[in-house]
Amino acid sequence: RCYTQYCTCHFHLWASAFGGEIKSISAKYSGSQLLQKKYKEFEKSVRVEEIDGMKVVKTLAKKMEEMFRMKKEAMRRLVEAAEEAHLQHEEDPELQYEYFNAVLINEVDEEGNNVELGGEFVLEPNDHFNNLSVNLSLSVVQVPTNMYNKDPAIVNGVYWSEALNKVFVDNFEKDPSLIWQYFGSAKGFFRQYPGVKWHPDEHGVIAFDCRNRKWYIQAATSPKDMVILVDVSGSMKGLRLTIARQTVSSILDTLGDDDFFNIIAYNQEMHYVEPCLNGTLVRADRNNKAHFREHLDKLFAKGIGLLGDALTEAFTILNDFNQTGHGSVCSQAIMLVTDGATQMYDDVFAKFNWPDRKVRYWSWLGRRYNR
Repeated sequence: RCYTQYCTCHFHLWASAFGGEIKSISAKYSGSQLLQKKYKEFEKSVRVEEIDGMKVVKTLAKKMEEMFRMKKEAMRRLVEAAEEAHLQHEEDPELQYEYFNAVLINEVDEEGNNVELGGEFVLEPNDHFNNLSVNLSLSVVQVPTNMYNKDPAIVNGVYWSEALNKVFVDNFEKDPSLIWQYFGSAKGFFRQYPGVKWHPDEHGVIAFDCRNRKWYIQAATSPKDMVILVDVSGSMKGLRLTIARQTVSSILDTLGDDDFFNIIAYNQEMHYVEPCLNGTLVRADRNNKAHFREHLDKLFAKGIGLLGDALTEAFTILNDFNQTGHGSVCSQAIMLVTDGATQMYDDVFAKFNWPDRKVRYWSWLGRRYNR
């Protein structure tokens, strides 16, 4: 069955489900059923106008495109500011720095004095933030309960990330539709704008750790573009091909929804495992990975293994896909599943991967060749 038919069927089901959900939500919140009943009472005085559905969709699409563009620009400004601030900072294990701790702000001791890391922090209710009391001029820092607030690594990170405050404010002024902006550090602290007070549970604990959140994990693991090359020459017959299939399947298990991939089998010739998807990469979602696994069972070994053309094709796919702006854009890899390559193919690496070595190259036996 051609993958095009598979995709068409898959997206048809998705579109039907999505359409049904939209209809249900529209009926629930628009009061359409009530309007239909009321219409009979005012039928003579009501005029019905036909709406150009395509025009409405195009207008909506244009507005959504602009909205996402503005969000992307806000993110870009934050990334650039964070990278620059971190680059300019020199770690100081003796650094002492007072910052606004999200839990301790506006807290006082028995004598009425502000507690350490909890100075006076102006908070005002704001409709845009569900009427929560926030500070639109400053961010706050949340540190997991099981971490020391004044750990040198935390203090240094909080210190250089203060540079993000100005970007937070500027972003909100340029795009008032923004809600929360935040920065999660590998050290564990979480900087949030606008500033808001956090309240621990009845045990005095805040379980939140930004490093455990899905958005952080997806960013930290770095989306990947990957081409898997599988040797199906005669030397791969029997157990070796079985192990190769299992190896490719295990590689697919490591890929998530933010990753893109394709699989190419080669002997004296090169052919895509899924013929309908040559020259591109597909998202590594559950359905796509399951579909490719089905095709792995159709591989059989024969002939001689000539890696050159397949390697060239892999580099070409990654380069072309990178130019589209889709995929990871920066993290790319070629996985070679074979019982051994007879040549080094330096000419291919010299053409596509030297001197920058932007594409990582791994062999089946787990040895990385950063060529």
